[in-house]
Amino acid sequence: MTKKLIDIDEDTLAQATEILGAATMKETVNRALTEVVLLAERRTHVDRLVRMDGLDLDDDQIMAGAWR
Repeated sequence: MTKKLIDIDEDTLAQATEILGAATMKETVNRALTEVVLLAERRTHVDRLVRMDGLDLDDDQIMAGAWR
């Protein structure tokens, strides 16, 4: 892990700390960054579901067997 010198808006940091239930500024920033990455991954999965990309969910024969 590397140290970075950055300017952070105090009000936004306070809000994020409360929302995330973090105890320190470091924990808040790391958890917020992790949440952004996880959100992007969830959006990718939702997009795949919407497009049915590489999924068998629209194959009636496969889905009929899945419910048995």
